[in-house]
Amino acid sequence: MDFIDYYKVLGLDKKAGAKDIKTAYRKLARKYHPDLNPDDAEAERKFKQVNEAHEVLSDPEKRKKYDQYGKDWQHAEEFEKARQTRGKSGGYGEYTYSTGPGHEFSDFFESMFGGGFSGRSAGRSRGFRGQDLNATLEIGLKEVYRTHKRTLALDGKNIRITIPAGIEDGQTIRIKGYGGPGVNGGPKGDLYITFRIHNDTEFRREGAQLYKTVELPLTRAVLGGEVEVATLDGKVRLTVKPLTQNNTKVRLKGKGFPVYKQEGSFGDLVVTYQVRLPEKLTDQQRKLFEQLSETKL
Repeated sequence: MDFIDYYKVLGLDKKAGAKDIKTAYRKLARKYHPDLNPDDAEAERKFKQVNEAHEVLSDPEKRKKYDQYGKDWQHAEEFEKARQTRGKSGGYGEYTYSTGPGHEFSDFFESMFGGGFSGRSAGRSRGFRGQDLNATLEIGLKEVYRTHKRTLALDGKNIRITIPAGIEDGQTIRIKGYGGPGVNGGPKGDLYITFRIHNDTEFRREGAQLYKTVELPLTRAVLGGEVEVATLDGKVRLTVKPLTQNNTKVRLKGKGFPVYKQEGSFGDLVVTYQVRLPEKLTDQQRKLFEQLSETKL
């Protein structure tokens, strides 16, 4: 497997903080998203790399393993166990090394043992982890407003997964042990699910922040009053101040989208008032506006 520099994929260096990683991921995920690059194989490849890089570098434990072991970070625990065994025994035991045909080992195990091995250890050959699988799940924005469980069909089997609230479009999560079968008794690989979230709401989402436009009749904008606004958590009534200007913004604390993996934490909802002018006027209304135009406001 070719080495992929996850830092380079996101355009970062190894000193990048969690905020830098998240910002770079969002920018590139939008840039290479399949919906914006239909039938573009190269964009799809980069989109997968961006998700893969984010999955590893946004997780402190995975990032630590990646920084230490590079492309073999997933085998870090096995490497450490092998090191400990070597330290206790003073070596790897009695092995006859061979690099001939029929001895296929990953670069990771070759770096540990220097090549294939046979002889006295042949009956105790090590199992290898199965291949990771990738899948895409399309889901509506409302569905990821709350954490919920869902049953997926995979190779004729049903698996039940938990979808965390606040997950983002293009984000990938790992389901451990649902990948390809292991080799020589080794563990199964993992299943990586990439989410494609379609917005089936009247809100615009940016992370945990939601944005919405609400129309105000001209009379209410001028005289003030109340307006009912629908949120994803129910309806609220807002007080409109007299002489409210067009494009006035009101921030509703905690009425936005859930923050990913931060139970009970929500962003804000920003409401923008759009003053609606009447499309038709009665004769009486027209006279009132004519009278108003003669006054100084």
